[in-house]
Amino acid sequence: MRSSSAKKYGVAFFLTLGLMVLVSCWSPNVTQTAESSLQHAQTLAEGMTQQLITQTPQTPRFAQPIDCQLGEDCFILLYPDRDPSPKAVDFGCGRQTYDGHQGTDFAIPDEQAMARGVPVVASAAGTVLRVRDGVVDKRIAQEADKTAVEGTECGNGVVIDHRSVPNGAGWETQYCHLRQGSLRVKPGDTVEKGTILGSVGASGLASFPHVHLTIRYNGEVIDPFVGPEATAGCNVTRNPIWEQSLAYIPTGLIRAGFSTQPPTMDELWQGKFNETILPQDSPALLFWVQVYGVLTGDKMIFNVYDAQGIKVVNNESFVNESSKTWIGYVGKKNNPQSPLTPGNWKAEYQLIRGDRTLVKVQRQLQLQ
Repeated sequence: MRSSSAKKYGVAFFLTLGLMVLVSCWSPNVTQTAESSLQHAQTLAEGMTQQLITQTPQTPRFAQPIDCQLGEDCFILLYPDRDPSPKAVDFGCGRQTYDGHQGTDFAIPDEQAMARGVPVVASAAGTVLRVRDGVVDKRIAQEADKTAVEGTECGNGVVIDHRSVPNGAGWETQYCHLRQGSLRVKPGDTVEKGTILGSVGASGLASFPHVHLTIRYNGEVIDPFVGPEATAGCNVTRNPIWEQSLAYIPTGLIRAGFSTQPPTMDELWQGKFNETILPQDSPALLFWVQVYGVLTGDKMIFNVYDAQGIKVVNNESFVNESSKTWIGYVGKKNNPQSPLTPGNWKAEYQLIRGDRTLVKVQRQLQLQ
């Protein structure tokens, strides 16, 4: 099973309100569609060089467990923890994980997308071993919420045995946090790769809507980004077992938009503030962004332009504390001395790390 005869291939990555300005950030412990091909390429610039290594014949391949386009309408927020100590590190030597995290979290932007339905699919053919449904979708927001899900941390889930595929003996996949009532399979069912198991949810120990995929071989958790032969830590030879290479993107956009009040992280995960038209008599106009993987020292640039194209807000600041998820906003108050004018307002945001722009987003809003 653990042949070391795999032949390595390297592939290089491509850098393919007038009165008051408000700025806020939120640091928990814990997309709209892609902006443009340019923004997507800039986000991918954060992706590190992928060491693609041909798989040994004894190792099966696994597809992503969610029917979406990574980098467009979904993203990977958390990776398996590769540090056996109380510290935590992901396979890219980054911090998008937490101590003891055993799987890969494929996330969607908010609960509105969850309500519309995003399919969770089998990563490989096999036989369903176990399922659980009936756990309510309630995102974890405080310590008491964690206590309420003790014993059902996976929430609604599925476990699949893959012994029916070539060299699949001993391999299992587990899918967690599916939406209540969405499961389509039962124990004993035979599934193919891509068979719909249910929908993305936020059941169990979930603080955002996503599907958590854990891959095991003979009961041992395997990080699919490095493969079964890798030792602990992040500076290891990688033999990924994904069917197709998945780029490591530890910093990216979740959502961006406008509001008339400061948004909270909870409200953004709920899917609030998606409006593209707001009344002219709103008390204020705020432009907000929600991103993941910010690091201390990252530069944030916000600009807001009124209906005449005049820049009414310009704010540049630096992140003072790394965070797995982060929100920031700027805005302009509406008052007689400096009213909000009707028409098409525009806003833009950039996240810069060193000499690289990792996130660049623009939004428009009609005030009427």
